[in-house]
Amino acid sequence: SGINAEYGFQHYYLTNNLSVAETMQLFIQADQTQCVTVEPSTTLLQLKQSLSEQIPVEEQVLTHAGNLLSDDVILSEALPENCTLVLAGKLLGGKVHGSLARAGKVKGQTPKVAAQEDKKKKRTGRCKRRIQYNRRF
Repeated sequence: SGINAEYGFQHYYLTNNLSVAETMQLFIQADQTQCVTVEPSTTLLQLKQSLSEQIPVEEQVLTHAGNLLSDDVILSEALPENCTLVLAGKLLGGKVHGSLARAGKVKGQTPKVAAQEDKKKKRTGRCKRRIQYNRRF
C-alpha cells in the first residue's frame, strides 16, 4: 500500500493478486479519499473491518448516493464499479426541524407577572354628579 501522488489518495489492495476482471474498485471518502480494491463477493461488513484503523467498526456508517448501506450487502450486487462511498462516524441525537426548535422558548423567556387586584375605577362625568346628588338628598 502506498500513496499515489498523482491523484492524492491512498490505494489499498484487500485481495491476493487477483486479475482485474475478478476485482472491484471503490473509492472511500473519509478524511482522505482512498481507492480500495476488493473481491466482488466482499460484504460491507468485511470492508468496514478493513477500514477499522480510522473508525471502529461499530461506529462506522457507509453511505452511497445519500443512502445508508447495511452490513450484509454484497458489494457487487448493490454498488456499481468505481463508485464513491462516504465513511463517517455515528452521531448522537438528531436535528429538530422547523418550529419544533423554537417550541416553548417564548414562554420560558418571559417572566411571570403577578395578577393585579381589580380596583374599581373612579366614576366621572354625569354618573359622578348623579351619585353626589343622591348622597345629599
